[in-house]
Amino acid sequence: MNHVKPLSLSLSPLPVPPPRVRTEMIYNGMPARELGSEGWHKPWSGGNGGNCLEAMKLDDGRIAVRQSTDPDGPALIYTSAEMTAFIEGAKAGEADFLLS
Repeated sequence: MNHVKPLSLSLSPLPVPPPRVRTEMIYNGMPARELGSEGWHKPWSGGNGGNCLEAMKLDDGRIAVRQSTDPDGPALIYTSAEMTAFIEGAKAGEADFLLS
């Protein structure tokens, strides 16, 4: 009689993604920490010693922006259309007055 040893698998648990804030509870000026620490990006970092804006795309398509030096401070919430208008305007030079 052949005895087959049962195969023993040890699987690591999958990481649990952080809970997301329900989109109807997200509002302009809310504490950025309530949006969690995952998913923030620094698309506009430069030679300013790390003081820059961080952005996060929310599940409903809106964009949250926070100050990297104050990650618990307020998050500004923009629609995709608002952010597109801002970026396109900046690329077209409409915000150049801020640099002088």
